[in-house]
Amino acid sequence: MATTVILGAGIIGTSTAYYLSKHQPGSSIHLVEPSPELFASASGFAGGFLAKDWFSPASAGLGALSFEEHRRLAEREDGRSRWGYAASTSVGLSPPTHKKRVDVWCRVGASRAEAASGAATAPAVAPEWLSGHGGAVEVISGEGTVAQVDPLQLSQFLLQKCIDAGVRLHHPAKAISIQTDVRNELASICIADTLSSSETDIPCTNVVIAAGAWSPQVFATLFPTSGFELPVSSLAGHSLVVKSPKWTKEHEGDGCHAVFMESKPGYSPEIFSRIGGHIYVAGLNSTTEPLPALATDSKSSISRPAIEKLRGTAREVLGADDVEVVREGLCFRPATDRGTPILSRIPDSCLGPAVNTRPAPEGGVYLATGHGPWGISMSLGTGKVMAEMIQGRELSADVSGLGLNV
Repeated sequence: MATTVILGAGIIGTSTAYYLSKHQPGSSIHLVEPSPELFASASGFAGGFLAKDWFSPASAGLGALSFEEHRRLAEREDGRSRWGYAASTSVGLSPPTHKKRVDVWCRVGASRAEAASGAATAPAVAPEWLSGHGGAVEVISGEGTVAQVDPLQLSQFLLQKCIDAGVRLHHPAKAISIQTDVRNELASICIADTLSSSETDIPCTNVVIAAGAWSPQVFATLFPTSGFELPVSSLAGHSLVVKSPKWTKEHEGDGCHAVFMESKPGYSPEIFSRIGGHIYVAGLNSTTEPLPALATDSKSSISRPAIEKLRGTAREVLGADDVEVVREGLCFRPATDRGTPILSRIPDSCLGPAVNTRPAPEGGVYLATGHGPWGISMSLGTGKVMAEMIQGRELSADVSGLGLNV
């Protein structure tokens, strides 16, 4: 089986390595991550909300596959205790009267609740930990169609599974160039170790770019004569993790909730109760926040006004005296103008005039990114489909609408 180098060890890259290792030796799979801290962006700081059917037709199959993969993995590996997997109920507070599917919700300040699957909504009682809300409360998800995880714990679990299978992790390390053989076919990739400044040439014929919002920079570094730019931008999002005496282990028997508040101009709060006594608060997104050089650099870019706004929301929904802030965060998610991810082989014509690849499954350059706010939800399905695509097997979901438009 051809050696595969995956650039980016976030949840998309790690999921791809995990599923690849089911059908080829782990030693033939390499994960490369430049950030000094693993899972320092969305893979560690996202909300962890999972949905089965909140997606447009192009990504519906991938969304459903991924949701089932999350469920199966959690059942097999005790996901509840290991990464907080739990069925959830989604409710909208004063939800919009007219719902519509929105893949680019974050660009217009809309709410993900507008894409909810609950065609037949029902009145609901607000979660007990929600304080002082007098507006309408509505269930916006079907039974068994939404769930919750702690994304950092899930990412760490998947990475450990990869390492146990023999997958090689290069961290912190950066891909700096590719080499071709006498036929101008991709033959190896040069990896620079950040700590030792040493360089290693890894023979490979498959390369997967799964570097999230940093994917365009990775592509430009490896294929400088290409002239093609990956159509991926960054979506910044601030968040809080808080604790409240209203939501503790004793309350978990009543089930987790995903609460979507009424949309305000540019701000649609999302509040998720998690297994383990934590509540996640987010909803402040920006497409203008500069992308840092490394994910770990995000910490220095955290906006105090943004954090204070989220703190205000936490006090509003939990009670002024009941909020203990556990963590503040800022992450950068990869987004596309069309609002759906890209799962595709990159045509050789986009790699530059002197770079070719072998026919699949012997070789190729692949792209898996652009999931926007749905990276955790679609992670396992993406990893499974990308592994099948790379290995030349039948795809488990129809991703024909998620190709790379060139």
